[in-house]
Amino acid sequence: MSTSKIPGLMRSSLRITAHSPSKRPLPLPARFVTSTSQSVSRTNKAEMAEVVDQVRPSDLFNHQSSSSSSTQFINPQATINIIDPIAHHPDPLLATTPLDPRVLDAMMPYMTNQYGNPHSKTHAYGWETEKAVETARSHVANLIGASTKDIIFTSGATETNNMSIKGVSRFYKERRRHIITTQTEHKCVLDSCRVLQDEGFDVTYLPVKRNGLIDLQQLEASIRPDTVLVSIMAVNNEIGIIQPMKEIGAIIRRHKGVFFHTDAAQAIGKIPIDVEEMQIDLLSMSSHKIYGPKGIGAAYVRRRPRVRLEPIMNGGGQERGLRSGTVPAPLVVGFGEACRLAKLEIQNDHEHVSRLSQRLNDKITQSCTHIVRNGDGVFGYPGCLNLSFEYIEGESLLMALKDVALSSGSACTSASLEPSYVLRALGASDENAHSSLRFGIGRFTTEQEVDYVADKIVDVVTRLRELSPLWEMVQEGIDLKSINWSQH
Repeated sequence: MSTSKIPGLMRSSLRITAHSPSKRPLPLPARFVTSTSQSVSRTNKAEMAEVVDQVRPSDLFNHQSSSSSSTQFINPQATINIIDPIAHHPDPLLATTPLDPRVLDAMMPYMTNQYGNPHSKTHAYGWETEKAVETARSHVANLIGASTKDIIFTSGATETNNMSIKGVSRFYKERRRHIITTQTEHKCVLDSCRVLQDEGFDVTYLPVKRNGLIDLQQLEASIRPDTVLVSIMAVNNEIGIIQPMKEIGAIIRRHKGVFFHTDAAQAIGKIPIDVEEMQIDLLSMSSHKIYGPKGIGAAYVRRRPRVRLEPIMNGGGQERGLRSGTVPAPLVVGFGEACRLAKLEIQNDHEHVSRLSQRLNDKITQSCTHIVRNGDGVFGYPGCLNLSFEYIEGESLLMALKDVALSSGSACTSASLEPSYVLRALGASDENAHSSLRFGIGRFTTEQEVDYVADKIVDVVTRLRELSPLWEMVQEGIDLKSINWSQH
C-alpha cells in the first residue's frame, strides 16, 4: 500500500514491521501501518568458563511449564528503527513496540460503545466491562504462570517497580532495612533504591561480570539477617542478558523473610517466565513492550505465601487496595490480548528474531573490524544487539545515521550525554560506551529491513573512520594505549 493512500499518515512516520516466514500477521487496516524490532547479544569466549553452569536461552524453549499446559515465554524489545525515506523502517523495539492490529481490534469496542466503568456494580455496562477486565487479567496471569488474583493493574513497569520496591521495604522497615540489587538495573529501580537510602535503608549494588551476568555466590554472600528484598531484572534492556532466574529464586528462598522482585518488562512474551518455578514474589510488566498499548502494565504480587506492600497511591481501594484508581478498561483489554498473543506466538517470534539478529550481526561484523559485542550472545536475548564501534565518536555516528531510528542506550536516558552506566558496569571504556548502538529486532521486522540497516551501518562506519586520525594511526600499527596524551 502506498503511503499516499493512507489518510493522515506522513511518509516519515511509515512503519513496516517484520514478518515471520512461517506465520504472516493479519492484514493491517487501511489507516494503520506498524512495525517492530528487538535486539541481540553474544558472548565473550573468555567469559564462557564462568557461565557454563547457566541455562542457555535456547533451552528455555524446550521447557514445559509445570503450572500451564503450554510453554510460556517473554519477549524484550529493542532500539533500532529504520526510516527508509523511500520504503520502510523497523521500530525501536527495546524502547517500545508498535500496537499489534489484533490488539487494537480487541480494544475498539471498549473505546466506543462498551464504555462502562468496571467498578460499577448496578448496571450492564459495568458488568460487561468488568468481565472483559477479568478476562484480560487471566491472560496476563497465564503468560507468567500466576494466579489471576495475584495480578494488579498499574500504569506500567516504572510504577510497578516503584510500588514493589518501596512498598515492600516500607512495610517491613521496622524489622528489615537492607535491599540487594545490581548495578545494571533500569533507572527507575536504581532511583527507587536511592530514595530508600535517603530514608535510612542500606542498599547493596551487586557488580556484574563482563557479559552482564551476576555472580550467584556473591549474591548469596550478600544476603543478611536484615535483608528484606532482592531486585534483579530478568532481561537487561540495553544488552539483553538473561539472568538465571530459577537459580536466583532458589538462593533467595533459602533465606526466610527475603522477597524476590524482578523487573520483567523486557522478558515477558520473549522468554519463558514461570513465577512458581522461579519462586518470584513480585514481578513488573509493561504492555507496550509486547505490542500492546502504552500506559498500562501490571504487578504480580504473590498471595501465598503473602507479600505485604505499603501502597504508594491511596484512593478508592481498587486492585486489592494496592493501586487505587479506575482501571482503564480499553488499555487493560489490549494488554490482555497482547499477553494472549505473546503466549501463542512466542516460539515463532523467538525463531524469527534469532534468525534476523544473527543475520544483522554477521553482515556488520564481517564487513567491519574493531567492533565489540556488549553482553552475551549465548546467554542473552537475541532480539537485543548492542555493538560498540571503536575509533568513532558516538555522536558523529548517530548524526550520520539520520534515516535510522536508534539510540546509544535506553530510551529513558537517551537525552543524557553521559556514557551508558550499564556498559560501564561491564567494564567498557568511556570511548566504547559512547560509540555503542543498540539494535532491536521484533515480531514485525523484515529481512529487507535488516539488510538495509546493516549496509547503512557499514557504509557510515567506513566513512567516519576514514576521517579519523586515530583510525589512521591504528592502521599504521600504532598502539594508542601506549601513547601518553597528557600535555604535561
